[in-house]
Amino acid sequence: MRPVAIAALSLGIAACGAPSPRGTGDLGLVVERAAGRVMLIETSGRTARGRVAGLGDLSHASAVFSRDGRYAYVFGRDGGLSKVDLLRARLERRVIQAGNSIGGAISQDGRLVAVANYQPGGIRLFDARTLEPLAEVPTGAKVVGIADAPGNRFVFSLFEAGEIWIVDASQPRSPSVIKLKGIGRQPYDGFITPDGRHYIAGLFGEDGLALVDLWDAQAGARRILGGYGRGEEPLPVYKMPHLRGWAVAGRYLFLPAIGRHEVLVLDSVTWTEAGRIAVHGQPVFAVAQPGGRRVWVNFAFPKNDVVQVIDVAEMKVVRELRPGRAVLHMEFTPRGEQAWISSRDDGAVVVYDGASFAELARLPAESPSGIFLTSRGAMTGF
Repeated sequence: MRPVAIAALSLGIAACGAPSPRGTGDLGLVVERAAGRVMLIETSGRTARGRVAGLGDLSHASAVFSRDGRYAYVFGRDGGLSKVDLLRARLERRVIQAGNSIGGAISQDGRLVAVANYQPGGIRLFDARTLEPLAEVPTGAKVVGIADAPGNRFVFSLFEAGEIWIVDASQPRSPSVIKLKGIGRQPYDGFITPDGRHYIAGLFGEDGLALVDLWDAQAGARRILGGYGRGEEPLPVYKMPHLRGWAVAGRYLFLPAIGRHEVLVLDSVTWTEAGRIAVHGQPVFAVAQPGGRRVWVNFAFPKNDVVQVIDVAEMKVVRELRPGRAVLHMEFTPRGEQAWISSRDDGAVVVYDGASFAELARLPAESPSGIFLTSRGAMTGF
């Protein structure tokens, strides 16, 4: 009778409030930047499941997820690396690993977390399970645009040095490095195409982008879209645009132009300009809706209460939404039926229907910024 009694006791515990078993495929988090915490969300019912506090300075926070989608690794501006359990809604561990960090990535096999640092520069590698430090790759410059690549590699750019580095972390305690120099002035962000082959860095110090074919990294970086603003008076830049927005739709890449009211269209076969689309203001994110038919764009101050939707077939803006003041981030569910948008100054996360653009939900949040979903962001690069 003893096994029966144990089973009955287990059922009694479950009935008294233990969480029911569930998967993590529809879970995610919203950064509440001013509060130093994250709001845990689920997209099936469009609800908030709880909050996890004590994450430090989240003024420029980002997150990636463990291989199984259970844990989020949150990178804070204060150099903090926090591991959050999404199912138990608790902070598992937090380490201060630098003075100022700007993001991170998780390796292809899910075993390593890399943190990109502004101060003192360089990246640091950690065991994803324990957050044990494994190695440091000093650079002597600010690291930007870090992404994971096939082969347990990490690729990133150096803002002051004008370089792209490729770190092979197959031996995590003794990583090897390929350094590509002279790629252009002041690379400010970067991303890897969904097939994992090409790394593209945007250049702030000059018109154009730097392209690296990771199948032949030793060939160096190739300049693309050079001089896209040549001969025209540049506008003041109110907010640095971001390239990491899954801005790939079919054969085209949609990229925010620096200091211009345009989205640049890049042909990913020929790597030449395929067009420009006039938009409402200076774009910050251009995010492709899953399926590739539409690209959603948000904007820098002072026109940051608007989101515009570009139709890829027509190559023009076909819809304008006003989710609230200071729209900072956009994210889609994996099949694109929902768009989640953060409005910092209205204290809300707004959920739209991806087909009809109808507002489906509005969740209160304290100064929300980044939105990250497990099913979209388990890997940061490809």
